[in-house]
Amino acid sequence: MKTKYDQRLHGNIEMTRRVGVISLGCSKNLINSEQMMYLVSQAGYSVSGDTESADIVLLNTCGFIENAKAEAIETILELAAAKEDGKIRYLVVAGCLPQRYKDDILDELPEIDAVVGTGSFDDIVKVVETLYESGTDHDRSASCGQSAGLRVSKQNKYFGDIDAPVSETKRIVTTSPIWAYLKIAEGCNNRCAYCCIPDIRGKYRSRPIENIVNEAKKLVEGGTRELILVAQDVTGYGEDLYGKYRLADLLTELDNIDALEWIRLHYMYPDKIDDELIDVIAKGGKILKYLDIPIQHIDDGILRKMRRRSSGKDIRELFKLLRERIPGVVLRTSLITGLPGEGENEFKELYEFLKEAKIERAGVFAYSPEEGTEAARWGRPSKAVAESRAKQIRDLQAQIMTQWNESRVGSTVRVLIENPYMGSEEISHYPARSYAESPDVDGYIHVIAAGEFSANEKFADVRITGIENGELTGEIVKSS
Repeated sequence: MKTKYDQRLHGNIEMTRRVGVISLGCSKNLINSEQMMYLVSQAGYSVSGDTESADIVLLNTCGFIENAKAEAIETILELAAAKEDGKIRYLVVAGCLPQRYKDDILDELPEIDAVVGTGSFDDIVKVVETLYESGTDHDRSASCGQSAGLRVSKQNKYFGDIDAPVSETKRIVTTSPIWAYLKIAEGCNNRCAYCCIPDIRGKYRSRPIENIVNEAKKLVEGGTRELILVAQDVTGYGEDLYGKYRLADLLTELDNIDALEWIRLHYMYPDKIDDELIDVIAKGGKILKYLDIPIQHIDDGILRKMRRRSSGKDIRELFKLLRERIPGVVLRTSLITGLPGEGENEFKELYEFLKEAKIERAGVFAYSPEEGTEAARWGRPSKAVAESRAKQIRDLQAQIMTQWNESRVGSTVRVLIENPYMGSEEISHYPARSYAESPDVDGYIHVIAAGEFSANEKFADVRITGIENGELTGEIVKSS
């Protein structure tokens, strides 16, 4: 996903040094982009998504899987062409891609003027100022200086400690006036066989509860009504700081914040979901009954090869328990097809499980071997087979989604209203989301409202009236 920001700061000050920001990848990466935007703006620069008029373009990249790397490199080459044409002056590439390929990236892509690893986001002002002080676009021989915990080479490489405590730098929220991501931890200890995240983002580090709650309160004071808790694994929260998992305690604290309406959870590992956490979710007035639980597969042999800690039986029992204990719960998961060792029997088990479980939402990925991971040593399986199986799962999931959406027609749901996208004095159309739709991944409920409805109102009761192009439509029956 590519997100371009067009937020001008210090509007009453004449700015001559402009930084354009592009963020690729996941929500955790977006938060780092927002933190860098804050730091650069506080240093007196103008921050914008208008890359063509920028002196410096800051590209924050994803490097997790093959498609993400391809998108990052394609964007770098597009910006390099703009630089060659004189539309931008310097190109800074940050995030997962340079962290993963820190020894080679400047040699392979000499158009880049500086690289910033995942342990050095807080040094972005130093990066920007060093480029301006260097005086020439391609001179990487100038000394960049040193800072605590930071290694800076003569090639403008900035790589700090990826295992350092999570940055508490403020940020400029770019998602929406009414919802925001809230990162509760960084890094990962799970070491799944196919995944390189621990090598890119470091070990699992939780933020202190008081820091998270304080940030949440400030976001709510600024108008945020939905907070989406994110980490590589939110269920692992707290063990490194407190000696035990404390997501339930954190949720209880957040549930007590006045004016906060919704709390949404992303990336819950199934083996860490216990009775206490289920009870808090079931009883919490603001905690949405929407759980993103990546299982990746259901066959025991494949799960063991993946180094996942849940068996197929564990997953089936957990999903059954969640549906019993949390009525109306919506489940989201992610699945991988084509891992080495997945034969027809293993794939059939996954396919049949999905038919049986009727998981409301699923992201499906064809396996691709990633350098440095355990799975990459197993040899490359057939890409065509992996993609064919992924398509079969997606087609099945589309059928499940259609049936589920059809079952929702005629029901009334509470929705969060986004900005109107078309209308007149008599009628307006609004993109909206219920608890069952997470932003950026699940689409919208397209709502029709009469002219007397105020666009300033945030929530409404909506009667689902139909389905258009795979998404629900509805009519407002009550607003609040």
